[in-house]
Amino acid sequence: MEEQKPLIEINNLVKRFGQFTALNGVSLKIYPGEGHALLGDNGAGKSTLIKVLSGVHHPSAGEIKIEGEKVNFLSPKDSSEAGIGTVYQDLALNPLTTVTRNFFLGREVIKGFRLFGLMDFKKMNQITTNEMAKIGIDIKNPNQPVGTMSGGQRQTLAIARAIYFGAKILILDEPTSALRQKQQMEVLKTIKKVQKLGNIAIILITHNEIHARLIADRFTFLSLGEVIGQGEAADLEGEDIKRLMAGGAEIGDLEKELAFQ
Repeated sequence: MEEQKPLIEINNLVKRFGQFTALNGVSLKIYPGEGHALLGDNGAGKSTLIKVLSGVHHPSAGEIKIEGEKVNFLSPKDSSEAGIGTVYQDLALNPLTTVTRNFFLGREVIKGFRLFGLMDFKKMNQITTNEMAKIGIDIKNPNQPVGTMSGGQRQTLAIARAIYFGAKILILDEPTSALRQKQQMEVLKTIKKVQKLGNIAIILITHNEIHARLIADRFTFLSLGEVIGQGEAADLEGEDIKRLMAGGAEIGDLEKELAFQ
């Protein structure tokens, strides 16, 4: 049986800001249909890594390959065109405009010549409704303002938009962090539906160990810009995840340190 090839491969990635090294030789592989949790404490390098993958920052050294081809992102547009869709915590949605206008956001469907044509709202409404239904949200009125949607529905809108416009690799930055429990479950169900599509790789950045366990097939742990652990979900015990999320420190050592405060 032929070995599955990674959808995205990161080799010895380095990012420096002046004298400060935010990423120091990070390597990982992410496969089609895989949920890959990227974990670590604040300052571990997670945000820098996703900004490099999203084309916001240019790496100081190392390489990124997508489907075996080396890529060089000079802007977020380059990253998006290569198939990376990033859903940040702020979601980049306008709460005062409609669901459909937010779904297309500068990539509207035009009737007639683009320069003089009119937006085809009927077609855009249909696409928006259909694409969100594919991953679990039934929008009754695509003309409703985004501000009337729940937090979970807004996350689904941002995810559906990224997929429709070609994301093969979906980066989700703390997708459940600002949501109530019911909305968190909505988002987790959406992510599971995306996984079932089978062709999209998901990079999940989270501080929630339970959510990471529910989604991830594979884990990568960062601390101070370096990979301190990697493995498949089936091979990681609960204490392994806790220890690595804490930067590799032993829980017992942390308890001793706290005892002297």
